[in-house]
Amino acid sequence: MNTASLLENITYQENDKPTVSVLLKTANTKEVRIVMKKGQLMKEHKAPYPIIIEMFEGEIHFGVEGNKRILKKGDMIALEANVPHDLSCIEESIIRLSISVLDKIERVNHVIA
Repeated sequence: MNTASLLENITYQENDKPTVSVLLKTANTKEVRIVMKKGQLMKEHKAPYPIIIEMFEGEIHFGVEGNKRILKKGDMIALEANVPHDLSCIEESIIRLSISVLDKIERVNHVIA
């Protein structure tokens, strides 16, 4: 059994970059926490495997293939592999990202604006 908390050891960066942390790793997924302050961005990118995004706290603009939508606390969205998407933080946010265990956290860190 693995356990983790989305609320423990939260760090909001003072610079332009969101904080990305792997909280759990299972046989199939990595559970990642992204902590963003208002105005922080994650530039357009693609994931090589399907992903699920859950808004635990806050509000973001979430762009999918150029179409923007607002995601707020409690919202979830699933994307298939290789779908272009980007994030822009509207208010302080805690985001849970589920990625394939085959995906690399370095890829996520690379897209931080």
